Amino acid sequence: MTGLNDLLTHINGYLWGVPMIVLLLGTHIYLTIRLKFPQRYIFKAIRLSVKRDKESTGDVSQFSALATSLAGTIGTGNIIGVATAVTMGGPGAVFWCWMTGVLGIATKYAEGLLAVKYRVQTEDGKMLGGPMYALERGLGCRWLGWTFAFCTIVASFFIGNMIQCNSISMLLEEGYHISPFATGITIALLTCAVIMFGVKGIARVCEGLVPFMAVFYVGGCLWLLGVNHAYVWPALRLIVTDAFTPQAATGGFVGASMMIAMRYGIARGLFSNESGLGSAPIVAAAARTKNPVRQALVSSTSPFWDTVVICAITGLVLVSSIMANPEIDSSAGATLTKVAFGQIPTFGPFVLTMGIVTFSFSTILGWSYLGEKALEYLFGRRARIVYRVLWIAATFIGSITAINLVWNLGDTCNALMAIPNIISLLLLSGVVVKETRHYLWEKRLDEE
Repeated sequence: MTGLNDLLTHINGYLWGVPMIVLLLGTHIYLTIRLKFPQRYIFKAIRLSVKRDKESTGDVSQFSALATSLAGTIGTGNIIGVATAVTMGGPGAVFWCWMTGVLGIATKYAEGLLAVKYRVQTEDGKMLGGPMYALERGLGCRWLGWTFAFCTIVASFFIGNMIQCNSISMLLEEGYHISPFATGITIALLTCAVIMFGVKGIARVCEGLVPFMAVFYVGGCLWLLGVNHAYVWPALRLIVTDAFTPQAATGGFVGASMMIAMRYGIARGLFSNESGLGSAPIVAAAARTKNPVRQALVSSTSPFWDTVVICAITGLVLVSSIMANPEIDSSAGATLTKVAFGQIPTFGPFVLTMGIVTFSFSTILGWSYLGEKALEYLFGRRARIVYRVLWIAATFIGSITAINLVWNLGDTCNALMAIPNIISLLLLSGVVVKETRHYLWEKRLDEE
């Protein structure tokens, strides 16, 4: 396992090197400019996300699709992932993580639009879509669609399942002495109870769980910022300046160069909001919506909530906590988050535990749908039951197994999914602009 972990670290050094940083940021910036800064429509998009296009074609409401998408993206990456970025890349990594959210709004918009534009309807009326359909129907590259779908299936078990289960299991064992076997059985049973009802069951749970967990966690973070209020502005200033300066930060931080800060910040930002990854559009394709642009706008709110709000506030909490307590060991992400939330008397560890447990469980639910639809694209609907059984088994295995290389595996799978998806976004950007011009710029957003 050590040898495999070292190999993956070496591979990720290339996958997440300068070429990938340029590709991701370049795509975000290119789409932002070509789509005339769709970030300016973020509040219109938020309003649309809570409306229901009842008579439109689709499986679930736009809000349900958004909640399921957020369930798949809001996970341990928002807490431990951000802490890992800070420990490995310094305070500047928070800035680059945040930037992937701001610029990623344009990419997520384009992904959502193409998902609805090229979705297909099955014989029983269900909607199927995502990058694999855009690659096949939009570009005529079926083999590239197969490649994306295969990478999605593999990634779902690592990113969306075992990483999340392992985080829950470790946290409950260390904090509350709960056996990993008990945790694994509980997660498996809860997961089984939800995913066997398909997308509608997952969406119903996510509609209630996602808003609750976000408000609960952000409330705890705001409390911590109040505790560290004297260091909030200095922490924000350090995050910005450290993102562009090569010298090591001081005051308890691990020094890192600008490129290292970019690498870990962008990697964790993508892991968190998945802009450019191509997973969330699979859910967007199931939404009841009048036209592709309406759902594209709703989809664009995902990186706003996930990264611009939650990841940014987590990073600010961690950096301000280190500045307030220079003796904190900033070399370990898990330790850093525990100490930071330990500043809240009595309830701090509970807030952290609830945050990780609810974020992780929602990710398990969201990613189960993504992987299942990718499998259905490759092998048809009959494969769904097999996938669900394997998925439930993986939740138990992930809970009881010591997985030291899961984050490296997650980074590897992210990169392998992002490449074919970005190809479709760039080559089909003309379609995105055409649809946007017709429905949004020419004010026909209510047209079918």
